[in-house]
Amino acid sequence: MNPSKKKPYHLSFDDAVHVWLRHWNGEYQHRIAASYDVNPGRVNDIIKERKHFGSRAEAAKRLSP
Repeated sequence: MNPSKKKPYHLSFDDAVHVWLRHWNGEYQHRIAASYDVNPGRVNDIIKERKHFGSRAEAAKRLSP
């Protein structure tokens, strides 16, 4: 095994909340993914609610005054 090879990053629930906020702000999924150094499909999994179910509701709460 190559010790210099880093492990892939897994988006956390908090990351997912921020993904929603950025998505609603009009950012493209591939740019959001690039900022986390993940495949754009991982961001799409959040937007399609296949991963981190409930992150959308949490993001909506953070938008409310």
